[in-house]
Amino acid sequence: MRAPLIVICGPMFAGKTTELQRRIALAQAAGERVLVVKPARDTRYGESEIVTHTGVRVPARSVATLHEIVDEIVGEIVDFIAIDEIHFFASDAVAPIEALLARGTRVAVAGCDIDHFGDVFAPFDALIPRASEVARIYGVCHRCGAPSTHSERLVATTERIIVGGVKEFIATCPSCFRPSRR
Repeated sequence: MRAPLIVICGPMFAGKTTELQRRIALAQAAGERVLVVKPARDTRYGESEIVTHTGVRVPARSVATLHEIVDEIVGEIVDFIAIDEIHFFASDAVAPIEALLARGTRVAVAGCDIDHFGDVFAPFDALIPRASEVARIYGVCHRCGAPSTHSERLVATTERIIVGGVKEFIATCPSCFRPSRR
């Protein structure tokens, strides 16, 4: 039986990691065996933790690809896998997540669903239609205070993904959003 997939998405500074940490705590309180995963390239606040922008930390396994998790947990019993910053894994995340779900492991992912150009980030285009639950979280627009839906990059670069925080990004609403130039 295929396990459920939970997708938590929205712009930077909206509380996606906070919501993922809440789901982790609920699973642990229910006695589930939980594995928390993060991309190895995200070293902003630590190499082996998922951390909110306000500093709340949860231990995590850092991986270069999600295939590592699928390969490593063969034989291990894991009830719930929580993956932060899923957009860093791009489309390469889809097959490993499908394999985990097919094994009966519940999966929750969190990340930015729209990039600084205003385009949908992979793997959200593939995961949202497969999800049993989608929680789209909004923050506060840095410019006008309306609900934020976009992450606007403040630094000039054409790279799609950079690891950053308050010095590199602001959250904006659709009206205030200024997409990056390619």
